[in-house]
Amino acid sequence: MTKTILAVATAALLASSAAYAADVYQPEPQPVYVDAPEVAVSEASGWYLRGDLGYSFNKLRGANYFQGSNGNQVDFATSSIKDSFWVGGGVGYQINSYLRTDLTFDYLTKADFNGSTRGECGFSATPCTSSDVSSMRAYTLMANAYVDLGTYAYFTPYIGGGIGGSYVKWDKLRNTSCADNGTGCDATVEHHGAGSWRFAYQLMAGASIDVTCNVKADLGYRFRHTAGGDMFGYALNGGPGYDKGFHSHSVHAGARYVFGGCETPVAYEPPAELPVYK
Repeated sequence: MTKTILAVATAALLASSAAYAADVYQPEPQPVYVDAPEVAVSEASGWYLRGDLGYSFNKLRGANYFQGSNGNQVDFATSSIKDSFWVGGGVGYQINSYLRTDLTFDYLTKADFNGSTRGECGFSATPCTSSDVSSMRAYTLMANAYVDLGTYAYFTPYIGGGIGGSYVKWDKLRNTSCADNGTGCDATVEHHGAGSWRFAYQLMAGASIDVTCNVKADLGYRFRHTAGGDMFGYALNGGPGYDKGFHSHSVHAGARYVFGGCETPVAYEPPAELPVYK
């Protein structure tokens, strides 16, 4: 009887232990994978191309010439050049979020010159005033650097500066002298135009606007100073002549195309499933 009771108690104990173990063990739940957000990686190389169209308000600093002999250099009584358009392009590199550089080449379209000189005309040495007309064009190569001042929404204001050289080409100058007393005019004299390379520098300010991930519009202001140089040659006891340089204030609109400027999303790969130990 005792053995029977002991056997029954042992069986009951083993059964309760197994039930308790079953209640205690819970298999680890399978991990639930949630698609992670795509991670964008920029593939921008930093290189860009640019193109610009602008309007330049030009100011000639004066002109002079040799009158009668190589020892008598006199200033024009009046001298001015008209405003003109310019068009340009270039290639650049975005170094970081705040600094970029580019090399640009632009063409300043014809700017008409009007001037006058005072002297004597005819064999009677009558006081005369001349009317002088010509025009000039300029081709400029510049190395520039810009500081981007942070991006606000789609706008990035910037300031910059550049140094380089301009090839200024003058057309022939036509000089017509007329007596101040109204008695007549001498025949028009033509001086061949001259061309020369000069030092130039510029200062810029503006803002770029994000149009697409590859394209940025550019609106800006530019001040440029171009040094003086050859203007026209000798003819009939007058010349050669030189301009004293000019400066220009211009506004422009343009665009930059950034190579690889669009960000490429990287596909999400879930981690390997870990084994569940029981």
